[in-house]
Amino acid sequence: MLALQLLCNGIVTGCALGIVAISFSFVYSTTKIFHVAHAGVYTMGGYIAWSMLEHGFPAPVAFLVAVAACTALGALIQTGLYARLEQRRATHLVVLIASLGALAVIQNILASVYSANILQFNLPWGSKVFTVVGDVRLTVTQLLTVVCSLAAYGAVMWFSHGTILGKQIRAVASNPFLAEITRLRPRRVHVYVMAIASALVCVPGVLVPLDFGLQPYNGITPLLTATIAMIAGGVGSITGAFVLAIVIAELQNMSLLFIPGEWSIGITFFIFVIFMLFRPTGLFAAAR
Repeated sequence: MLALQLLCNGIVTGCALGIVAISFSFVYSTTKIFHVAHAGVYTMGGYIAWSMLEHGFPAPVAFLVAVAACTALGALIQTGLYARLEQRRATHLVVLIASLGALAVIQNILASVYSANILQFNLPWGSKVFTVVGDVRLTVTQLLTVVCSLAAYGAVMWFSHGTILGKQIRAVASNPFLAEITRLRPRRVHVYVMAIASALVCVPGVLVPLDFGLQPYNGITPLLTATIAMIAGGVGSITGAFVLAIVIAELQNMSLLFIPGEWSIGITFFIFVIFMLFRPTGLFAAAR
């Protein structure tokens, strides 16, 4: 029964990581920027929601305000940082360092305002436990994470393939030069992409801390794992990133049956390296 509980927990964790992977892939496949500051946006969403709840706002309002704040921050990072660096013909290394700097700024601002201590959400309903199958138990927060993540995945798939803006984004990702001469305005599309990805990453950024609490530096590990899922799933593949995130989370959880917890992440990275030696283009490289 422990194995089944770990399996279900892996699905919950994987769904949350899947949204981080999708949002990061959205940015990277379109802008070719390794947006490390995405981890800061992820973390900030949780703190904004926590602050709203502490001031007495209802949970739905707190969530929507957090999404709006993350959307604005993502657009600001693109227009105020990445776009300016692109105008100055900065190298990818310079952009990466700038993104790391933006992440450090966000983390330190959060630490100075809220302290580095763990903050817990005061939502009693979030910790209410339901029995799913047999003795497998999941909290309301975990069930909500799965439902919201699957809904977000479906929404992204529909947006990417069923809307004009989604098709424009795919066109810019496929051929930026052709998109420029056909007046698709790639720079404006980049702002949209960054804003959408930041709104997406706010979903797990709020839901995951409901279970584990908030800390200013919590976003690094999810982003690193999501990056692996994006690469292993195939850069640009929404389904690949989401599926591989769940697979990675399951590997980490199920490995707890055989090895100590501190080794689980290392084992996952080892499997990833072996996988990439045989499939460097990713599992779903052709999927869009």
